[in-house]
Parts: sequence; C-alpha cells; structure tokens
Amino acid sequence: MTTTTNTIKPFLDENFLLETPTAEILYHNYARDLPIIDYHNHLPPEEIAADKQFDTLTAVWLNGDHYKWRAMRTMGVPEKFITGTASDLEKFRKWAETVPFTVRNPLFHWTHLELQRYFGVRELLNPESADAIYQTCTEALQTQEFSTQNLLRKMNVELVCSTDDPVDDLRYHKQTREAGLDIKMLPAFRPDKAILIEKETFPQYISQLGEVTGIEIQRFDQLLEALQNRIGYFNEQGCFLSDHGLEQVYAQDFTNREVDIIFKKRLVGEKLEGAEARKFMSAVLYHLGLMYAEQGWVQQFHLGALRNNSRRMLQQLGPDTGFDSIGDFEQATALARFLDRLDSGGKLAKTILYNLNPRDNEVMATMIGNFNDGSARGKMQFDSA
Repeated sequence: MTTTTNTIKPFLDENFLLETPTAEILYHNYARDLPIIDYHNHLPPEEIAADKQFDTLTAVWLNGDHYKWRAMRTMGVPEKFITGTASDLEKFRKWAETVPFTVRNPLFHWTHLELQRYFGVRELLNPESADAIYQTCTEALQTQEFSTQNLLRKMNVELVCSTDDPVDDLRYHKQTREAGLDIKMLPAFRPDKAILIEKETFPQYISQLGEVTGIEIQRFDQLLEALQNRIGYFNEQGCFLSDHGLEQVYAQDFTNREVDIIFKKRLVGEKLEGAEARKFMSAVLYHLGLMYAEQGWVQQFHLGALRNNSRRMLQQLGPDTGFDSIGDFEQATALARFLDRLDSGGKLAKTILYNLNPRDNEVMATMIGNFNDGSARGKMQFDSA
C-alpha cells in the first residue's frame, strides 16, 4: 500500500510560479540573470537623474501608486490616508490593513516579492507586522544602497524608456547621458495631448507646442510641422519609441482641407461634433505613423481604457489617480484600417499593441498576423495589458 502526502511549497520560494521541471530549467538556467530592458514605464526621469533617496517606505511604495490606492478605497479607507494629509506611517498602516484582503490579486504577490527581494523581509505584511516592516525598510532606504539608481541596479535594469510629452526638453535624459550613467535612460514620444482635440486644454497645449518649436500654429500643416520638429529633437536624444494612450485607434477618411477647418474651429473655442473630432484624430495618427516609419521608430498603442470616470475625483486629484477602468470600445475595424492605410504605402512602423479589455485579446492577437510581412522578426507584437 502506498501513501501520498500533500506538500505545501513555501510562499514565494525560488520556484514561485514555476510549475514544472522544464519551467524551472528555463528560468534558472536561462532567464533569471538576463537584464531588464523596459521600453514602457512611467518612472520620473528627474528622480533617476538626481539619484533620489526616499525618506520612507510610503514615499517610494505608495505615493503615486494608484493600483494600491484603488485597493485601499475598496476597503473603505478614507482619502486622508491615501493621498491626503495623514502621516507616512499612518498611510502605511492603512495599506498593511488592506494587503491581507488582496490575496488572488497581483498586488498581494508584488507586495511580498518586493519586500523579499529588495529588503530581505520574508514576513507577511498585515497590521501586526506593519510597524516593524515600515521601520526596517525605511532605515534601509536611508543608505546609499537604496538610492534610486542603486535600486535599479538591484533589479538588473539595463534600459528604461520613460514616457515624455513632445514639449519636454528632456534635460534629465541629457544629464544621465553626460554623466555616463551605466543604466541607459531614453525618452519615448507620447503625443496624446496633440491628438485628443476634444480635451478642454487642447488649445492651450497647441500654444505651448508652438512656443517650444518656435512655430505659430494656426493651421493643420503647421501642427504637423511642429510635431515633426519635436520628433526630430527626440530622435537626436536617442528616442526610438512613440507611445499612445487612446480609447481606440481612429481611421476615418479625411482630406487635409477638412482637417484644417476642424483644427481652426477648435482653436477659436468652437465645440466639435463627434465625427469631426474622429476625423481630426485619424489624420494626426496617420501623419504621425508616417513620421515614425521615416525615423525607423517603434509605435506603441495602449487601447481600451475608459479613463477618469469619477469627475468629482478628477477635479479633486487630477488624472491618473485610480479611476480608470476597462472600456468596451469597438477596436477591430478602425485598427485594421489604420494599419492597412500605413502598410499600403510601405510606411507601417514596427508596432506594439497593448489591450486592456480581455474581450479583445483574440482581435489583437490575430490583427498583428495580418501585418507581419517578413521585413523584420516580430515587426507586429501583442504585449501585456
């Protein structure tokens, strides 16, 4: 008679998520020591350039992390302890109260992986362990070993591509390059504000773009000239990526004359019809696509997010503070038309699609196959949400 025993693997051991011997071999023998090449992130370039050190664990871990904020709000934590006036220790205690309820959410695993791998803390975070973990990690953060650049070195980061607006002067990228930083930091061109014509701040942004480029932008062709100007500048600073955060790709038929009329109408403060806005955005995206192909860049599209759903909290905290969700936008037809329009003229740049709505995973996965043409390995790629 044989007996079997159920063995429980230690939480987050060296084989976490590796469920077969083959997976263990592939990870430990081949993947584990490879460097991180991060071509999309929102790390602040100024903090990397300054090699910033953080005063507390809350400052490095909770400030700005709207994924954690959403979880805390779900648990009924008042905003005072999230983005408000509470002390860093008080905010951390509220996060520690929340963590045990995030089991089965990646936040639970991320939290404990980071504590273990970078601070050597193997305890589970909960209200009982919160103060001791806070003190241990905050003390570690005061040492040079935990400066911003050294944290990146701990993670074996070789390259970070930040997310930068066309009007950015990229001073911090220049600073790190001139300093000979061993971690390469390059910009990524994010022209959303020049595309989203219905945004209230659009006319002011066009004025700002004009000031930076020295072009008085009053016509559509002048807008394209200004964007080309900034793409050239970004290219000189080592940029090889563009990046777009859109609900969906736009691919309406247009003429430059139509788009010029729409653009001028918006600059003087007139309200646009939805069809007019889509026509304008289609035109800008198409011309940007041509420019990217000319430079040999990669274009990235983050599609499917319904952003800033709480107007009350948008007014209180601003955008990107934890009030975005999955959107149910139609993706396939316009995306196919957009890619085909560029491909037909031989001007389709290497492309990465990011999809937020699981409903559209198959759409994106099959769409890239339509435009992989043998000119480059993995010319079209489908990346994580």
